[in-house]
Amino acid sequence: MPYFELEFTKDESRFASVKDILNYLHGLIEAHPKAVNIAIFDHYSHTKSIDGEINPDIKDAQNIILCFGMQLPSADPVAVRPRSIGVTDLGDRFVVNFMEAPNPIANDTMEAWVKSLIK
Repeated sequence: MPYFELEFTKDESRFASVKDILNYLHGLIEAHPKAVNIAIFDHYSHTKSIDGEINPDIKDAQNIILCFGMQLPSADPVAVRPRSIGVTDLGDRFVVNFMEAPNPIANDTMEAWVKSLIK
C-alpha cells in the first residue's frame, strides 16, 4: 500500500518528543472544519505490554487516529477509514508516516500537516 513518510532529525524538528508532535497534530485536527480526532494509540507501550518484538532503535511509537469523512458514496471508503498518522522516535530522529488517503483533499492536508513539523 502506498504511504507518505517523512524522516527528519530532532534538530530539524519543531518538537522535542512524540507527545509534543501528537499534541500539535491534535490541534490541527481540532481546528480543521471536516476532521475529527478519534484517539491516540500508544503502539510502543502496547507492544511492550504483550512482550512483543520492538526494534531497539525505536524509543517511542504512537498513532493519532482521525477521520475526515467528507463523503460516503458507497461502502468502499469504510474499509480505509479512519486515518492514522504514525509518529516514531528513533533516538536522533523522527519518522512520521501515514497510508495515503484516496481522497486527495484529505491526503494533501495530512501531508501539509506532517511537513509543518519541520522548522
